[in-house]
Amino acid sequence: MVTDYNFLLQSIAWPLMLLLAWFVGERVYEAWHLPRVSSYVAVGLLGGLVNLPGLTNDVPGLPFLANVALSLVLFELGYRINLRWFRHNPWVLLLGVVESAVTFGAIYWASAWFDLTVDLRLIIAALSVSASPAGIVRVANELRSAGQVTERVLHLCAINCLMSVIALKVVVGYWYLSTSGDLVLASFGSMYVVAISLAVGCLLGVAVPWLLRRRSTHERGVTVVFALSVLLLTTAAYGLKLSPLLAALTFGIVARERRVHLTNAQRDFGTGGDLLSVFLFVYIASLLDWADVGTGMLLGCWLILVRTASKVGCNLLAARLSGITERKGLLTGLALTPMSAFAILLLEQSRLYGFAPAVQVLSVMAGMMLLQELLGPVVTQRTLMVAHETHVTKE
Repeated sequence: MVTDYNFLLQSIAWPLMLLLAWFVGERVYEAWHLPRVSSYVAVGLLGGLVNLPGLTNDVPGLPFLANVALSLVLFELGYRINLRWFRHNPWVLLLGVVESAVTFGAIYWASAWFDLTVDLRLIIAALSVSASPAGIVRVANELRSAGQVTERVLHLCAINCLMSVIALKVVVGYWYLSTSGDLVLASFGSMYVVAISLAVGCLLGVAVPWLLRRRSTHERGVTVVFALSVLLLTTAAYGLKLSPLLAALTFGIVARERRVHLTNAQRDFGTGGDLLSVFLFVYIASLLDWADVGTGMLLGCWLILVRTASKVGCNLLAARLSGITERKGLLTGLALTPMSAFAILLLEQSRLYGFAPAVQVLSVMAGMMLLQELLGPVVTQRTLMVAHETHVTKE
């Protein structure tokens, strides 16, 4: 009877948690106008706290499904990137690169205050460069946000994610070189992944729009084709041990340049995208160990302070050069606060591909991850509201 009871709990764990997360997200949004994604994270943390059977490791395929969910978001983020803007205003591109480098250096320096090895400090610095596309895009879509700050945040988020992946792959290559002494293995493990992931994303970004132009396809059909293409891309990336996140971002950027457009109504990929979004945030939160959260909270608060200062400082200093006011530069830096969904899945991919320190890094950064994903979307939401770029109407 006990065995049957445990089996029942394992069977209903995920449907129960997703239903609860959706319900809580809607009620909290209606009552206090807090981002739905923060509620999803809170429910996932609760599930991890009570150690609900079958929530994480007992169910195969969850990391793959989470990567599909985040890849859809990254495709949409890439689809909102206008490369022509970088040509007209190269300061934005330069700002994204410089701010990523400054954040990496600042976090590497700040982590030296704690008893961490050089390898761990490098990994933490590489991950801290990223912003969370899932948190930022979902909040922007939820608010129907549009304007200078919103567009700048989305473009800088894409640059941050790209720089974070490259930095992490270089660190992984350095780790392979320091542990095995094999230069070929180190190069294969870093630059190969980056180059091939970019190439695969570009290939789909050219091929799919070309196929869509071969016949008349209604708007819903375009959304389905892109969603299936992202699924194909994620599956191929897993098989080739590439980065599905980097490939999906590249796919979206190139597809946008090929002039096949998604309408506003197709953002978040409809009901299926909403369901995957709920799953993604619940899953990310459920990976955090509460014991690690408690022991790593002091480190997490310190790193969040340094990371926020670097992003806000860079955007503030470069505001006039890049064509906006200091106030909007300040708001842009604050809106980049969320980071953990992208960072955690990068770590999970690295762990699955044999990068041993990934497990220890997640443990060390647990406090930082919790605060960033739980409170980060709230900061982004309030920042966009203060910028007066939201267009929410009563439904």
